[in-house]
Amino acid sequence: MLSAEDFSVLFFTLRIAAISTITILPVGIAAAWCLSRWPGTVRGIVDTVLSLPLVLPPTAVGLLLLEMLARHGPLGVLFAHMGVQVVFTWKAVVMATAVMSFPLLVRPARAAFEEVDPRLIAVARTLGAGPFSSFVRVAMPLAWRGILAGALLAFSRALGEFGATIMIAGNIPGRTQTLALAIFSRAELGDDAGALRLAGITALIAFAAVWIGEFATMRRSRRLAQ
Repeated sequence: MLSAEDFSVLFFTLRIAAISTITILPVGIAAAWCLSRWPGTVRGIVDTVLSLPLVLPPTAVGLLLLEMLARHGPLGVLFAHMGVQVVFTWKAVVMATAVMSFPLLVRPARAAFEEVDPRLIAVARTLGAGPFSSFVRVAMPLAWRGILAGALLAFSRALGEFGATIMIAGNIPGRTQTLALAIFSRAELGDDAGALRLAGITALIAFAAVWIGEFATMRRSRRLAQ
C-alpha cells in the first residue's frame, strides 16, 4: 500500500518528467529536423555534442551544470539578474532531467525525419508552402511516430534521473526529491521494502512509456515495409 509520502514523491516525479519533456520537445524536434538535413560532417559533430549526456557520467553532467548555474557562472548571472533561484529547487530538477533526456528525444525523431521523402517536401514548396509550412504540414505528420517514441523515451529517462539531479538540486524531501532520489534515501536508511516499492512503481511507469514508444516504432516499420 502506498503511503501519502509515496504519492507525493510519485506525483512530483511525474510532474517534473512531464515539464521536462514538454520543455525540450520543440528544441528536440528542431534539432532532429536539422540533423536529418545537414551534411555528414556538420551533422556528425553536432550529433556527437548532443549525445554526450548519454556517455558522460551523470554526476559529471551535473557538475558542469552546477558550474554554469553558480553565482559567477553564465546561467547563474543571467538568472540572478532575473531574480530567479534555480539551484536546489524544482527548476534545477527540471533542468537536470531535460539535459539528460534530450538525446533520447532527438535520436528517434531524427531517424523518423530521415525517412521522410525529400521529394514530398519539394512538392509542397512548389505548391507555395514555405519552409516552416512544409515542415509542419508534411514532415511532422509523416514523422509523428518517431517523435512520439523519442518523447516517451525522454519521459522515461527523466523518471529515473539521479546523478545530475542530486548535484544541482540535492535530495530535499518535499522540494526536490524524485523517485530515484527517494529510492536511494530509503535504501540508505535501511527501508528496503519502501525502496523496492518505489522501484517497482518506477519500473511499471517506465515500462508502459517504453512499450508505447516501441509499439509506435514497430507500426512505422511495418508501414514502411508495405
